[in-house]
Amino acid sequence: MPRDKPKQSQMRARIAVAAARLMAEDGVDDFALAKRKAARQLGAADTQSLPANEEIEAELRAYQTLYQGDEQRDRIRALRSFALEAMRSLADFNPHLAGAVLKGTAGRYADIDLQLFTDDHKAVELFLLNRNLSYAASEHRHYCGDEPRSVPVLRLEWRGVPLNLSVYAAKDERSALKTSVGGRPIERAGISAVSALVATDA
Repeated sequence: MPRDKPKQSQMRARIAVAAARLMAEDGVDDFALAKRKAARQLGAADTQSLPANEEIEAELRAYQTLYQGDEQRDRIRALRSFALEAMRSLADFNPHLAGAVLKGTAGRYADIDLQLFTDDHKAVELFLLNRNLSYAASEHRHYCGDEPRSVPVLRLEWRGVPLNLSVYAAKDERSALKTSVGGRPIERAGISAVSALVATDA
């Protein structure tokens, strides 16, 4: 009802701020989880009040600028450098950086997310095994355009930082990759673009 809309709007804004704080301070890296936790903390039962990911991301950037300025810059610089090093090692698998490290919003305890594009998924695992890099394998559901896809994810540590390798088919590089059918395409950057970012950060 009309008179409820201002309350919903206020709660939506409060949830966005609380979710951003959880992501910045506690290392929560999943928007949906941050929303649910923030809503619980604020006693918000109405799911219509939940903010969009873009609203939380805007609050996250504002929070990090205000409260974590130097720390955030140092963190992003280090994480992007580690990501670039990993990408160069994995160059045969056409690696692309994605997620919060690319966007510059990575919070404390953040992971590095790389997308690999290859028709030989087993070669990625062999690459890791030959270098004595232990990993845990799982699968995530992503979308290539509107087509659901089960994507293998290999999780390991690189220079002491969690590194997630999502292994796509080579042809998927030409598709809009999304985490939900109605979501926005996942931003990604190849080696040359990440090299430019690292140079700018320096």
